[in-house]
Amino acid sequence: MRPHYRLHAGSRAGRGQAGCHIVLNGFASPQEIAALRAQLEINGVSTLYCGADLRNPAQIEQIMQTAAETFGGVDILVNNAVVRHQDPVEEFPVARWDEAVAVNLSAAFHTVRLALPYMRKRNWGRIINVSSIYGQRGAANRIGYVVTKTALLGLTRAVALETLGQNITCNAVCPGTAPTPVHESAIERMMASEGLERHDAERRFLSGRQPSGRFIPGEDVAALMLFLCGPNGAEITGAALPIDGGWASS
Repeated sequence: MRPHYRLHAGSRAGRGQAGCHIVLNGFASPQEIAALRAQLEINGVSTLYCGADLRNPAQIEQIMQTAAETFGGVDILVNNAVVRHQDPVEEFPVARWDEAVAVNLSAAFHTVRLALPYMRKRNWGRIINVSSIYGQRGAANRIGYVVTKTALLGLTRAVALETLGQNITCNAVCPGTAPTPVHESAIERMMASEGLERHDAERRFLSGRQPSGRFIPGEDVAALMLFLCGPNGAEITGAALPIDGGWASS
C-alpha cells in the first residue's frame, strides 16, 4: 500500500512565480501532475516530477540526485509530505506509526542531509519544514501526526544551529486548518443540511479550533515561505512560525 500523501500546489506555485525551477514529488493522477506542471511552466520555469516513495531512503536519495543532476544542486528545500491516521494510542496500528515516522519525519532528515552539501558549496540555502499547529499543541487520537510534527521542530532547530554563518537558514512553518477536499465536503454537507451560508458553515466547522473562523489559504502559506527565501528572511532561522488564525495563542 502506498501512503496517501499528495502533490501540494500552493507553495510550489508561489516559488514558480518567483522564478525557481521546481522538483515535484507526491502521488496524484497523471492528469493532475501534467496540469500542475503546465501551470508552473507558464512562469518560464522548468519542472521535474519524481514519484519517489518517501518511506524508502534509497528512493529519496534518487530524487535528490536527479534534482542535482538536472538543476545543478538544491537551493531551496520544502519538506511537506505527510500521512495521517486517527486512533487511540493503544489501538494505533504499528504499521501506521512506522509509516508516519518514515514519511513525516525521517524523509525530512534524509532530504536535509542530502541537500546540505549543495547548499554549503554555494554558501546559500533555505530549508523549510512544514510542521503544523499540532507541532505546538496536542490532540487526542493523532499520536503519529502530533509526535512527528513536533519532532520536525526539533530537527529545524538543530539544523539551524549547524548552519549558522553559512547563508543557510532552516525554519518551520506551522499552519492551522487549510481547505482540503475532505473539509470542503464537510462544509457543503453543513450548508445543505442546515441551510447555512458558506461563511457561517466555515465558522461552525472551525469552532473550538481556529479562532479566526476562517481557513488558512494555501497562498498565504506560500507567501510566508517566499518571504523566508528572500533577502529579508536571511536572519530568521530556527523559528517555528505559526500561520493559524490565532489558534496557538488561544
